Amino acid sequence: MSQLKTLYEELIRAFKQEPADLKKCTLVLNKLKIGLIEAGLLLPQGDVNLGDLVVAREILEIGAYVSIRSRDVPSFDRYFSQLQTFYTDYSESLPPSKREYPIRGLNLIRLLTQNRIADFHTTLESLDADVIAENKYISHPVNLERWLMEGSYSKVWNAREQAPAEEYKFFVDSLMGTIRNEIASCEEAAYESLPIRDAASLLFFTTQSDLLIFAQKRGWQVDISAGTINFKRKGEEKMEIPKQRLITASLTYARELEQIV
Repeated sequence: MSQLKTLYEELIRAFKQEPADLKKCTLVLNKLKIGLIEAGLLLPQGDVNLGDLVVAREILEIGAYVSIRSRDVPSFDRYFSQLQTFYTDYSESLPPSKREYPIRGLNLIRLLTQNRIADFHTTLESLDADVIAENKYISHPVNLERWLMEGSYSKVWNAREQAPAEEYKFFVDSLMGTIRNEIASCEEAAYESLPIRDAASLLFFTTQSDLLIFAQKRGWQVDISAGTINFKRKGEEKMEIPKQRLITASLTYARELEQIV
């Protein structure tokens, strides 16, 4: 365990820097995970030293935070899956972790961003009712889910500034990206064009430059001088219905039916 202890202390120093040295943390975490596997602490079974388990749990928790700060969601998924053993099987044996509920809350928001609503509710059901109601790290994603179901997108937008931890903002931003695309699809179906200011307001953009980048990705035509956005994509043409030809064909069909009768 001496080598693990040295690496652990190195990880703590890198993580506590302002800002955290994410590259160094990732390198050290990779070495630590190998060490945890060799020591039988990554997936602990049987009689294991509780002090070693506390250290292993903290390593994995730091790994979860580093993953979010590095915008690596699959890595966060893996760390959270590994932490489940510590949070469930050893919940009564180990002292509480101050990072447990922040990480559980991050996992709940992750499920929302992936539109895994059933998994969200299943995960929520595993928590005590008082935790859901009173813990700010859990109530935040619970409120987000309710607002999403209500279509209260402005509340989701405002929730970014009410995030209980900085890491939560990453997932709220991801949610807003999904919401913007849904609103954009509705705008395309409902309008031929909109004033740039109105489009920015509907899509929760605070700057025109962000709106223009989004418009370019959607293939919208922007007229800066007129201050409008045209939702009809370039090269898109209205399909002309051949009315005269349809009428002629219908009359011919009707006459042929009369002759048959």
